[in-house]
Amino acid sequence: MQPGNVPTHKKFTYPVREPLKQYLADYGHAVPLPIHYEDLLRHQTSIPLLDQEGNDTLWETVYFPEHEQTEIYEALKYIYALLKTQGETDVFEHLTIARIDHCTFGNSKPFRIRIINKLNDNYDHFYIKRADASRVYGIELENLLSPNSVLFFFNENTLVEEHIVGVPGDIFQTKYLNGSVFNQIRIAKEFVKFNERCFVRLLGDMRAYNYVVAITPDIEGNQYRMRAIDFDQQSYEGARRFYLPQYFKENNPVIFLGIQHMKAETVRQYQLEERSLMAMRMQNESVQVNHLFRVMATDDISTPLKAEQLKAELADFHQCEKFLGCSTMGELVVEHIRYNLEKENRKGG
Repeated sequence: MQPGNVPTHKKFTYPVREPLKQYLADYGHAVPLPIHYEDLLRHQTSIPLLDQEGNDTLWETVYFPEHEQTEIYEALKYIYALLKTQGETDVFEHLTIARIDHCTFGNSKPFRIRIINKLNDNYDHFYIKRADASRVYGIELENLLSPNSVLFFFNENTLVEEHIVGVPGDIFQTKYLNGSVFNQIRIAKEFVKFNERCFVRLLGDMRAYNYVVAITPDIEGNQYRMRAIDFDQQSYEGARRFYLPQYFKENNPVIFLGIQHMKAETVRQYQLEERSLMAMRMQNESVQVNHLFRVMATDDISTPLKAEQLKAELADFHQCEKFLGCSTMGELVVEHIRYNLEKENRKGG
């Protein structure tokens, strides 16, 4: 990893303040929940969760007292129904909670709920996390500016998120990079676009294990889509390189594909294509985007020291002194998105 790409210390958790709560209510993300994050902390015992090879996954499977388990499981099934069927409870009789896992490693310390359809043994997951304003902004910027969407709900200090399907990036690199040259070029192309999306909206820490790759078979070869799954480091650190996946050594296998198969002008073409698509999405959702920007610009989502470092680095990188006038990290994010995408609108016009 390059110097400047290491988080300076454990990230703070920022509360969801009233303006952001109102935004979430206005756009259907704030809903009453029958159970909250703290309720799941009352588990009685836990055991390490191992993978198929017997390795520690850093998750623990948790167990609740018998007199509480039924109530907790019913509440979790209702939350799953909210995610999948807008709360239609007829699906309850076919669902069962197979396992609740807790990850004590990382910022959000999430609970992962594994739910099974008894009719066909098909399983799914969703997550319950402690609400963090940084993460909420990260998910909403993903929903508004990327080709992906993440369904989530907020209530009090709890965040519920759907599972994002895909092959974890580190596993993808070990199993899928030795295919045809055609597929390798498509993988490299997608990484360029993913790198650009992260940098424009300042989503940091996109090492291989913080994103997944969705693979879609096509007429010739496969199509690939890289999707962030960890939004905790949305615009928190002060180093510019922290927001560019290309600078993390964990991504080197994919980066080397790009070096092998693409020229600089091709990379630039893909960067411009991705910015144009982001600009189009921002224009199409301008009312909601501007509402989010107004809330974000005045919120407290990083330290003043980190904001000062980042605005100086961005001003130097872009040779644009406008960044130096930003007073908060949220305002800096808004300015960076507009600087990079509004010029694409001007080109298009």
